[in-house]
Amino acid sequence: MSPDEERPRGTWSQRGAAFGIWYLRTVTFINFLSAVWVSFGNDIRRHNIAEFFTPYLLTAGFASGAFSLFLSVTLRRRKRAAWILNLVLSGLLALLFGFGMVVAPEFRAPVQNWVSLALTVLFAAALIAGRREFSAKGDRANPKLAAAVAAGGLLGASLLAALLVTVTNTAGDASTFVQRWRYGLMRLVSLAADDRAFPEIATPNWVNVTINVLSTLLLVAVLWAAFRSVRSTEALTEDDEERLRALLARHGDRDSLGYFALRRDKSVLFSPSGKAAVAYRVVGGVSLASGDPLGDPEAWPGAIEVWLAEAREHGWAPAVMGASEEGGTVYARHGLDALELGDEAIVDTAEFTLDGRAMRTVRQAYNRIKRAGYTVTVRRHEDIPAAELARLLELADDWRDGETERGFSMALGRLGDPGDGRCVMLECRDGGADGAGELRALLSFVPWGEKGLSLDLMRRERNSENGLMEFMVLELIQRAKEVEITQLSLNFAMFRSVFERGSRLGAGPVLRLWRSLLSFFSRWWQIESLYRANAKYRPIWEPRYLLFEKSTDLLRIGIAAGRAEGFLEAPGLPKWLNRKHLENAR
Repeated sequence: MSPDEERPRGTWSQRGAAFGIWYLRTVTFINFLSAVWVSFGNDIRRHNIAEFFTPYLLTAGFASGAFSLFLSVTLRRRKRAAWILNLVLSGLLALLFGFGMVVAPEFRAPVQNWVSLALTVLFAAALIAGRREFSAKGDRANPKLAAAVAAGGLLGASLLAALLVTVTNTAGDASTFVQRWRYGLMRLVSLAADDRAFPEIATPNWVNVTINVLSTLLLVAVLWAAFRSVRSTEALTEDDEERLRALLARHGDRDSLGYFALRRDKSVLFSPSGKAAVAYRVVGGVSLASGDPLGDPEAWPGAIEVWLAEAREHGWAPAVMGASEEGGTVYARHGLDALELGDEAIVDTAEFTLDGRAMRTVRQAYNRIKRAGYTVTVRRHEDIPAAELARLLELADDWRDGETERGFSMALGRLGDPGDGRCVMLECRDGGADGAGELRALLSFVPWGEKGLSLDLMRRERNSENGLMEFMVLELIQRAKEVEITQLSLNFAMFRSVFERGSRLGAGPVLRLWRSLLSFFSRWWQIESLYRANAKYRPIWEPRYLLFEKSTDLLRIGIAAGRAEGFLEAPGLPKWLNRKHLENAR
């Protein structure tokens, strides 16, 4: 078939899919509107009795609104299971409507019945036309999980409903528990029980509303279990890691974040030629890549296409955290939009100097720490004896701020692994009474090609003197020749340009408001303090970007990124019950 013959078919397929999605969105809006607009809702419900009926899923109410909303979301994510369910339900309903209008003349008289039939048939036809657009696969365990959630949830919700009815029943004690349980169950499955069948039961309206809300929550839980995406992929294997290290050996100097692709909680997909790869992790239905693709830039498009194809196959939202301008440009050619996240601080060690008025404050702080007797040892991990390295791991674990190991796009997630021998460790010791000195702080850097390092880990004793981290970084810069480096990548400063431009004379009200908001959140997430700490070194600022396919997925992507980076984490066990050393971190 020629491209000219194929293009119209693809257009019709896309239009059919879009119509189905927007139909469900419209129905969702009307259902929710009718739930709060009582007279409007009663008018719609009247058309579902006697000789009237309404289009597919238009029933008025929160439960039906939640159902249609969920189906619209899953259809938008191109899930095959959602397409099948909608087609079966709308097809059966259209057949039922058609049969009723053939055998019952009273159904043919109202015009709205013809409109309802036409809309239902049109929806089913649109799904058939757009069938090629819905190819995202779900988890194979979904049917069993949905059945378990439905059975367990219905039992628990019905018992809770029976308890509410028991406590609030104003009709006396004539009813049995079985009757009260049946009443609650009927309201759960039908949203409205026939009160004439339960003369022994009279409950306040808020109880019935509460049971209806339980029904809606149960329906959402069952739908979530039935349509959830595949939650994970195969983690990095030894063969994958070996191939990635080979790519880094040839092209590792292109991206300062390249070495972080070796995190073992990531997965990797290679281009057909094997000359490039995209490392990613699936979090909350988001396929989250980090940094630029690895390998030969000419092979990047092949790796990106493989990664996007897998994301669409499973209904994941593709996103990239921390791409450079070069990498972001290539991703953008594949249909992703870019949003500037901030800037990476890069120091050219040959050009750096502590001299000059601009570095006066930094120079004074450095000299203060040096006069206090602190010293810094710089070594490759492979040069540290095993017993010493084990002690460093223990201290790094003890000094960690909180139980969660944070970092994803700019963190390796482990320390002391035998495969990371080229990483560089900085150890800061105080003067000590006997000259030996106690260890007070640690820094670890990963390789950035042959001549660079990227900051990975920062740890210091909680009661240690302020300024140790800056002192260690300055020592490394001044002793760069010892580890044969010429460039250093420090922390990522999120929204750097907002803080910089927002403090200038003449900054607009929107920019000042945005800066104030970021400063407020910096109380918890150190957004502004990281920028200030990096700016001390007068670095070269390299912009980093967030890439995404649809703006409607930004909230979802933001939550996934927060979870991956360790900022959004469910509470865990206390440290003394769940001690994990960094060498086992994933």
